[in-house]
Amino acid sequence: MKTVLLAGAGLWALAVAPAWAQGPVSGTLTDARSGEALPGATIFLDGAVSGNTDAAGGFTIPAVPAGPHELRITFLGYDALMQTIQGQPEVQRLAARLQPGGVLTGEALVTAQRASDRTATAYTNLGKQDIAKRNFGQDLPYLLDQTPSVVVNSDAGAGVGYTDIRIRGTSNTGINMTINGIPLNDAESRGSFLVNVPDLASSVNSLQVQRGVGTSQNGGAAFGASINISTLDNRREAYGETQNSYGSFNTWKNTVQFGTGLVGKYFTFDGRLSRIKSDGYMNRAFSDLKSYYFAAGYQRKNTLLKFITFSGRERTYQAWNGVPEPAITGNRALLGNYVANGELSSSDSARVESEGRRYSYYTYDNQTDNYQQNHYQLHLSQGLGESWNIGAALHLTRGFGYYESYRARRKFADYGLPNVELGGDTLTRTNLVDQKWLDNYFYGGTFALNYQPPGARKLQATIGGAWNRFENDHYGEIIWAQYASTSSIRQRYYFNDARKTDYNAYVRTTYEVLPRLGLYGDVQVRHIEYTIDGVEDDQNDVTTRASYTFFNPKAGATLALGTGQQLYASFAVGQREPVRADFTDRPAGDTGAKAERLEDWEGGYRFTRADLTFFGPNTALRLEANGFYMSYQNQLVATGQLNDVGTALRTNVARSYRRGVELTGFVSANDKISLSTTLTLSQNRILDYQGVSYDADYNPVVEAPRTSTISYSPAVVSAHTLEGQPVKGLRLALLLKTVSQQYLDNSQNDRRRIAGYEVLDLRLRYAIQPRFVKEIELGLLVNNLLNKEYVANGYTYSYLGASGGLDTFNWYFPQATRNFLASVGVKF
Repeated sequence: MKTVLLAGAGLWALAVAPAWAQGPVSGTLTDARSGEALPGATIFLDGAVSGNTDAAGGFTIPAVPAGPHELRITFLGYDALMQTIQGQPEVQRLAARLQPGGVLTGEALVTAQRASDRTATAYTNLGKQDIAKRNFGQDLPYLLDQTPSVVVNSDAGAGVGYTDIRIRGTSNTGINMTINGIPLNDAESRGSFLVNVPDLASSVNSLQVQRGVGTSQNGGAAFGASINISTLDNRREAYGETQNSYGSFNTWKNTVQFGTGLVGKYFTFDGRLSRIKSDGYMNRAFSDLKSYYFAAGYQRKNTLLKFITFSGRERTYQAWNGVPEPAITGNRALLGNYVANGELSSSDSARVESEGRRYSYYTYDNQTDNYQQNHYQLHLSQGLGESWNIGAALHLTRGFGYYESYRARRKFADYGLPNVELGGDTLTRTNLVDQKWLDNYFYGGTFALNYQPPGARKLQATIGGAWNRFENDHYGEIIWAQYASTSSIRQRYYFNDARKTDYNAYVRTTYEVLPRLGLYGDVQVRHIEYTIDGVEDDQNDVTTRASYTFFNPKAGATLALGTGQQLYASFAVGQREPVRADFTDRPAGDTGAKAERLEDWEGGYRFTRADLTFFGPNTALRLEANGFYMSYQNQLVATGQLNDVGTALRTNVARSYRRGVELTGFVSANDKISLSTTLTLSQNRILDYQGVSYDADYNPVVEAPRTSTISYSPAVVSAHTLEGQPVKGLRLALLLKTVSQQYLDNSQNDRRRIAGYEVLDLRLRYAIQPRFVKEIELGLLVNNLLNKEYVANGYTYSYLGASGGLDTFNWYFPQATRNFLASVGVKF
């Protein structure tokens, strides 16, 4: 691959800029032969995606930190451009030219699934530095907390262990996550359990969050947002790094990374070992997480072959029950009602009063979740002449593990066992310990074929698709019982196996019909076959046969208004099948849940400039206003309906919607001080909602139709980061997050809600470059600086209870009060 120099004498001034200076870099990208602008090219800084060129070929990197950095620009049909740049106080304006004839290697498969300014969708790009500066060991959702419309929470309260993310109110079962184009979401539940890949953030070189349906991609969970993660980084120089953090609740993170750089001109090897441990904010909610990452790559001109394997092993104490409302409020009368209705025992009540908001429901010492997930990926990116490029991958994910639970006074019949005769008495119940296991394989292949003739900036096209197979055994074993009946050690009391085949194909193209007007089209066909055979833990037969075919069209348009300005609008359709529980929890004779459909309208305005003067001589400014209307048909929601054993069911509602506006902005003056802000205002409604309750005889009572607010959907979400460099090498940031109230269910009942909250964090990073190593960086993250007591998640249920009326029981997940994480990083 040729290295093409940036044109213009301004480039050479970079070498003499002060080492501590930081400022924006902007420029234009053109075809070296025709002089035409090249929109949609990918800009990399130190291997991380920093953006794309706009409709006029313009690009801006808002801040280039101190020290040397590799600038790389890639575009289909052209040789890549690579050059070392330095930070300097003044705005740097570059004129970059690409030579036709090369191909994009390394990013073909991932880039094919990503949005750009040409796809008329709402998205946020994060590079390696964006992720690293927030990474003190908390899970990946917490590193995305400042992106638009995002709300995060943690079961254990401190961001380590089981964490969750919502985007526009959409849970992680509707957020499609991929790693290098390979689906991460569980094929049955559609949840993405990032606790199974701890410290993945340390191996990420770029990440894109798409809001709304977004572009067609692999995976079946894209029903409101997508998170596209890339670890396909090729670092040409050898490196070694270590990151070590310690903080509140005895939290430790230890990470060692290495890379060989180019070996024998064509080969690279990279690796990482990580360990994260924490006692958790909640009592007994510990986490013990271990992971590794290894990649071996071969690259020669137009060919990139890369094998990647990574694995995570987690052991966490179960904190997913949360805490009862009286533990939060201190209301002793309400606590008594929980006891009167059998929700808590007398001993539980005493612990609630002594432990308060850090109360843990479980006391059995091995009430733990234990799971290991091994990932294997083989990626090929191949140039096929001047106009074509293909990215393909084979993958295998192997997952296995169990969670162990102490069960008090369980019926023998529930475990398929006979009663016990003891001293003339018949015992129908026993205390026991069981394990519920998952044992699964997920494997398949993906591809993306990209087309763009050299110099023809008007047309870009991708044909892509995937075939994936999921095989999962679910079973339970009794490992101890006080009265064993006829059971033996590891007595298996249920077993069912699930098989799911999912394949899709899509075609996407962008075409510039006029110099400033571009059109975008995207069509996907997806087919699913799903079978379950066997019985569930309640001894019910859960045999299932389901088949779906979905057609998901998307279209959009972009209009360049001038330098750095763009209008865009798009329409997209997303459809998805019900999750496993929608099949296995249905009562006998129920016809089952219907597939859901989402029609997503997006439109907005973008403004990006790095040469303004109203906040100083070198002001960089980014603004975006995005409006959305997401209209659902047959959305599956909880209405209060229960099955015959009291398990909550999800029911299709005919019509519902989310609509709102997302406002984002960034301003930086010489990068000495910067402010980024995002604000989402939304309405989230179910039309003709009919809640279900039950009378004293367990007969359902259906409420009259009305309009109601969708649960877990705050009307206002904002995030603001003020960052500055008061002295050389020191970067200080204040991060403010606000979330308005949320309802725990769809009844819009003020008795069942999460109060709004505001959280302020403080982050410091101080870097020095001594002679004996490349860099030493000291970091400090103070979470919840103002020591607020708040909860970020919860659940609720109601029934006719001991009071004689409808009793409501709310359970919450308190988040940690003021806490800290301190880190030391060394780069060799």
